[in-house]
Amino acid sequence: MVYFIKEHNIVAPYKIERGTMEYVFELDVSGKVEDVVETLLQLHRASCLDKLGDQTAMITAILQSRLARTSFDKNRFQSVSEKLHMECKAEMVTPLVTNPGHACITDTTLYFQPLNGYPKPMVQITLHDIRRIYKRRHGLMPLGLEVFCTEDDLCSDVYLKFYERQDRDDLYFYIATYLEHHVAERTAEGYTLQWQRGLLSNYQYLLHLNTLADRSCNDLSQYPVFPWVVSDYSSSELDLSNPGTFRDLSKPVGALNKQRLERLLVRGLRFLMSEQPGSLGCLKLVSSRLRASIPGETEVSGRTLAPSALCPLPSFPCEFSCSPSAFLLTIQETRYQEMPEPKFMYGSHYSSPGYVLFYLVRIAPEYMLCLQNGRFDNADRMFNSIAETWKNCLDGATDFKELIPEFYGDDVSFLVNSLKLDLGKRQGGQMVDDVELPPWAQSPEDFLQKSRDALESDYVSEHLHEWIDLVFGYKQKGRDAVGAHNVFHPLTYEGGVDLNSTEDPDEKVAMLTQILEFGQTPKQLFVTPHPRRITPKFKRLFQPSSYNASTADSPVSPGEESFEDLTEESRTLAWSNITRLQLHEQHKIHKEAVTGIAVSRSGSSVFTTSQDSTLKMFSKESKMLQRSISFSNMALSSCLLLPGDATVVSSSWDNNVYFYSIAFGRRQDTLMGHDDAVSKICWHDNRLYSASWDSTVKVWSGVPAEMPGSRRHQFDLLAELEHDVSVDTISLSAASTLLASGTKEGTVTIWDLTAATGLHQIPCHSGTVCDTAFSPDSRHVLSAGEDGCLNVIDVQTGMLISSMTSDEPQRCFLWDGNSVLSGSQSGELLVWDLLGGKIRERIQGHTGKLSAADLPPPNLLFPPADVPFSSRKLPVCALCRGRSPPDPGWPGHLHRLG
Repeated sequence: MVYFIKEHNIVAPYKIERGTMEYVFELDVSGKVEDVVETLLQLHRASCLDKLGDQTAMITAILQSRLARTSFDKNRFQSVSEKLHMECKAEMVTPLVTNPGHACITDTTLYFQPLNGYPKPMVQITLHDIRRIYKRRHGLMPLGLEVFCTEDDLCSDVYLKFYERQDRDDLYFYIATYLEHHVAERTAEGYTLQWQRGLLSNYQYLLHLNTLADRSCNDLSQYPVFPWVVSDYSSSELDLSNPGTFRDLSKPVGALNKQRLERLLVRGLRFLMSEQPGSLGCLKLVSSRLRASIPGETEVSGRTLAPSALCPLPSFPCEFSCSPSAFLLTIQETRYQEMPEPKFMYGSHYSSPGYVLFYLVRIAPEYMLCLQNGRFDNADRMFNSIAETWKNCLDGATDFKELIPEFYGDDVSFLVNSLKLDLGKRQGGQMVDDVELPPWAQSPEDFLQKSRDALESDYVSEHLHEWIDLVFGYKQKGRDAVGAHNVFHPLTYEGGVDLNSTEDPDEKVAMLTQILEFGQTPKQLFVTPHPRRITPKFKRLFQPSSYNASTADSPVSPGEESFEDLTEESRTLAWSNITRLQLHEQHKIHKEAVTGIAVSRSGSSVFTTSQDSTLKMFSKESKMLQRSISFSNMALSSCLLLPGDATVVSSSWDNNVYFYSIAFGRRQDTLMGHDDAVSKICWHDNRLYSASWDSTVKVWSGVPAEMPGSRRHQFDLLAELEHDVSVDTISLSAASTLLASGTKEGTVTIWDLTAATGLHQIPCHSGTVCDTAFSPDSRHVLSAGEDGCLNVIDVQTGMLISSMTSDEPQRCFLWDGNSVLSGSQSGELLVWDLLGGKIRERIQGHTGKLSAADLPPPNLLFPPADVPFSSRKLPVCALCRGRSPPDPGWPGHLHRLG
């Protein structure tokens, strides 16, 4: 039997001829005839073996023998000065084909030399050109490595599969070490933060998630997957303002059609009746509701049954008031738990080589022919119409496929039969040609543009995180997947099977074939609910209703609140120039480590607390110390100014909070509220928030006495937020409805102050949490710890979405949601780019530990408009906390940077 492929250079179904025939082949390279004939005879002997596993084993042995007899041709090096680092056997992965050969890396270049010289004799990539590199699983085995020389392209420059995992890891380590000095590390959390902030489009974000989840254009079993987002393919106009236009992104395709899902559940109940007699009691409970919930006839196990036949039991009164659908979903979980292994809900996947080529048959017909033994699919099952395909995904018994990135790109070729392929004739007599578009699309270009508009629409931006939970997130596996009707065959999941432990060669080949052809579930990227995107609608929900005029009563941190009445342009200008800070003034005002700082509204006075037990008032205008107050012989831990700049509040290690009147120069009130040292205080709207080493955060209501000597005000305890260990820092959201606390064991807890309950508890540091603060929009919390990490937490989900590490602890910080100014253990001020995940600038301020920093009020950030911006200064007050020799970084120094 002979297959004629691409006869006369025309892409068409394979032509097959049977019988005895002779053919003459001419080789391009002379002297290789004997080698070719020997290899052909070996392959023929392999094909004659009875078992598929034995055939595969023999072919693998032939290939390994040829690889062992050859090596990389070092004459291919680009320079004689290149130094070889390593060489190993590998395969270059392309759609449906892997080419064996030799991989080689030098100090400048990555090479791959295919054994058969196809598609070209040598693939080479200069290390300096590499922008991204990812470890891959191929056939669910951790053996792949994919290299990109671009930032955002869908397709990579080379995809290699290794025979040994150690070879893959060694090559990755060498390239990653080189890139460490040239390219920033890419993580899912970093991309999430950029997407939330609007720096990445929905399309770009999904591409990055696919890439991180092992999806590749070179591997059709793991092709990038994108969601259906539009459900209206019949209207003449696409209304993106109507929620009804869109698909429900919280459900997998298999659960979008309620009736189909219920039919699947009934089918599962019939399975229980026949296979699990113990479930009979459960069936009694649902008997009457089954009859009422499934209209018309239902096909079960090949037979068509009326509703009355769905349950063989007598009519049983139902005591439950839930809806049939809700009751059936509960039964489905029971059905799933009682299923024999392997357990799954759907008989096909949402992404597989067959589905990918279904969409791409017009531009990749040869792949389709290769996959389907030389034939195109039946003409009526081809990709003929967008509307028909969507309808089949909703109604088909085994069709649950999602889309591919091309539906949201700009290349229309997959929709147009530009190759004039003969794809067959449909039952109605029409030939399969271009894809039929919905009425609202005027052309293929218009269809792609409107599809992209739909993907980037407000509705999708507000709900895309729900689909990410299903495909890349916490609803991909486990109980949450069962509850979301999102369980596929175990062979599709990473870790679902260990091929190396399978000894039977036939079983191993069958499993690998099923893995490669059935499709694979993406690598799980998130194990907690994915945060939603920040859109104008949700920004408004988190913004405070009014701006509080005081800097010191900032609910987050002094630097953030000071931005509230600035325009967006002013805020951007301020932080864009944060890297220009220089040491402006320095003053020695304390004998021990400084613990807190507050700047008056006018900017003329600076108040500081210290471990030397004193509160001091320093005049910026006269540059002189004006007051020094001691409340006890214990250290003071923090301070703040109340609205109006008339009262300073200080917390102390003696368990008390002290109120000091600036006008009268006396202590006016004392709050004895804790059983151990008070570590941090905040104030907002006549409420005091105090954190303590007694493992509590307390919320107090009350106004301190207006005049010293008058009757002290009774502070009322409104709430007590209990922790397991001592609390070292707290911060408030802009509207004072949320509070973040950090403990000595590295846990950050986000509290809902309206209900005095914890929302999330995130163990995100390996040591004490030094500082926390909400972003200006209250969507994120930033925390700094003794472990040197800066962590960004999503407030809504509690998900740790970004983490950056420095080589020393960061003791305090200010931030605007994108950039961070932090004070380090060594006394440096570091400017961080959170979205880029890197340090932008290092500013030397002290030689000892930095403990606190503050920005002045907004009216001091910029002088009058007639002053050139180049001469404007952004003052920052930073306090030194270290213990080092007498120099500008000596403990107790106040530095002013401009």
